[in-house]
Amino acid sequence: MNSNSKSALVAGAGGFIGGHMIAKLIEQNYSTIIAVDIKPMKEWYQSFSEVDNEVLDLKSLESCKKAIRGGVHEVYNLAADMGGMGFIENNKALCMLSSLINTHLLMASCESKVDRYFYASSACVYAADKQLSPDNPGLKESDAYPAMPEDGYGWEKLFSERMCRHFLEDYGIKTRMARYHNVYGPEGTWDGGREKAPAAICRKVIEAKLSGKHEIEIWGDGKQTRSFMYIDDCIKGTQMLLNSDISDPINIGSDEMVTINELVDIVEEIADIRLSRKYNLNAPKGVRGRSSDNTLIESLFNWSPKISLKEGLEKTYKWIYDQIEK
Repeated sequence: MNSNSKSALVAGAGGFIGGHMIAKLIEQNYSTIIAVDIKPMKEWYQSFSEVDNEVLDLKSLESCKKAIRGGVHEVYNLAADMGGMGFIENNKALCMLSSLINTHLLMASCESKVDRYFYASSACVYAADKQLSPDNPGLKESDAYPAMPEDGYGWEKLFSERMCRHFLEDYGIKTRMARYHNVYGPEGTWDGGREKAPAAICRKVIEAKLSGKHEIEIWGDGKQTRSFMYIDDCIKGTQMLLNSDISDPINIGSDEMVTINELVDIVEEIADIRLSRKYNLNAPKGVRGRSSDNTLIESLFNWSPKISLKEGLEKTYKWIYDQIEK
């Protein structure tokens, strides 16, 4: 295949979404791919010898300038200090410090005349009073204001969205922003406290099955609702948005909403097991109801996620099972 003349920097390349993005850019034959993460390379979820790998702390402006190396066509800012509810509820200052990454990466991108800049925002920007019911009708883009986002992590994301918007207005850099809704899949965090619900539930079910202790702890009452988007859909939607003319933040997520109890049901079915459930009402549990309203992305792009929750969880379960069995 012919080489693609495009060049890209992926910030957060050692993370879950970043690793999958690098794999996609390699598949698309980008001529130059710069992969940057703060973690030592042995801790990256995926690493590829055919790209330029750098270990840098992008909270520093100098590191951002070094990473961009005088200019690339595209920047994917997927870097953040984050995790599931257990992490973001207990590390608010750390989450807020990620705003330095976006600020300095935007400054370095402008200086180097980067053409397109993608920022990974989150459904955590949405106002808390829109998420009080498990029967959430879906969060539409306008629901972010008046602002009352998730404390810490959500405020950082909302502030960084504004920064992207103003850099577009003031300096002309083509910033694009996606509000991701609970991305999951293989090659990501599945234990240690930063994992999100799909990976955590898969791990707990697998451990219960292997140990013979057929019980599972669920955070909260299990009636809280979420939607989850498989990683392949996330990557597809991200590149589609980056190459578009849409500069306002847009949902990239699934509108297939389930309760946490239903999520456990699906994973139990995959594992062919039934577990007794213990509910920890004191554990971090987040908002009562959160799902993506995809009206805008469907109207603009005629696009919606293609991989069902059951199909995505089957792939995720198999991968996590293999990690535990290693």
